[in-house]
Amino acid sequence: MANGFGIIGTGMIAHFHAKAIAAIPGAKLVGCYDRVPGRAAEFAKEYGCQGYEDFDAFLGNTAIQVVTICTPSGAHMEPAVEAARAGKHILVEKPLEITLSRCDAIINAAAKAGVQLGAILPSRFSAANLALKQAIDSGRFGKLTMGDTYVKWWRTQQYYDSGQWRGTWQLDGGGAYMNQAIHNVDLLYWMMGDVVEVIGMTATLAHERIEVEDVGSAVVKFKNGAIGTLQATTAAWPGLLKKTEIHGSQGSAIIEQDDVLMWQFEHEQPDDAVLRESLARKSGNTGGASDPKAISFVGHQKQFEDFLKAVNSGTKPAIDGLEGRKSVEIILSIYESAWTGRKVTLPLAADPQRPA
Repeated sequence: MANGFGIIGTGMIAHFHAKAIAAIPGAKLVGCYDRVPGRAAEFAKEYGCQGYEDFDAFLGNTAIQVVTICTPSGAHMEPAVEAARAGKHILVEKPLEITLSRCDAIINAAAKAGVQLGAILPSRFSAANLALKQAIDSGRFGKLTMGDTYVKWWRTQQYYDSGQWRGTWQLDGGGAYMNQAIHNVDLLYWMMGDVVEVIGMTATLAHERIEVEDVGSAVVKFKNGAIGTLQATTAAWPGLLKKTEIHGSQGSAIIEQDDVLMWQFEHEQPDDAVLRESLARKSGNTGGASDPKAISFVGHQKQFEDFLKAVNSGTKPAIDGLEGRKSVEIILSIYESAWTGRKVTLPLAADPQRPA
């Protein structure tokens, strides 16, 4: 039974991975790898695992059955492909990668090696979002008409200056959409279904020395005919809680962070009052609105548990590589629309080309 984990990249998010693994009964963090001298050893000392600066040696540890990838966004593909070839099951931090071609390289490598692949998007595992998804799937909204999401966060200039890769197209792959709002882009796709048309605008307004957007707004059309809005920014001081709104001909729901602000349907059910009470103003955290470290590891833990179950039973994880690719494609379509000034139709035939 697979239960041994290895972490590739020991930056900020790796600490949440380590804590999530420690909270799973039977799971164990066996090793970590970082190419920066000393970092793996320091991380290993903190979490009681073996540190590696030699990637081949790390992959050669047979006690590691599952690797989680915590490198910068545009550096996910190379370690993921190598891990697949080494027979490791792979969990990749969001985004799966920053281009569709690089996403596909990971997906194809995992398929060829016969290993499981998961894209880490833990917002799907919150109680409020699961309840909302269930209500949609059971038809309680009637005809879905609108699906909107808003991620209006704040990041300091120091945040972007803290790593040379931050705010770059090459390694961040984008700004407020690709790095921060991708969780809610994924949620909206999961709730509403495939996006078929996008019109987007982006700008860089509040930060210096970054190539990517810190403000963006997009209108999307879903395959089911509904219309939606995707707004993302890291330039809204002091940072607001993220919000998702779903509307239909027979109901409306609003989720702020993991709290239910509105849960109202034409046909009330006995459990609705209980849900409104149990999931209202309960989260008590900022969800990273102004501090990227101010998040919980519980969502990661739940997704890791789901992934281990899939690995050990041979079933499909809740969020596999193809699911992780969807949010990247939607975000890239927003960028293409913003760059060209035109409406973009999905699915994309190829990766959009950024203007020189």
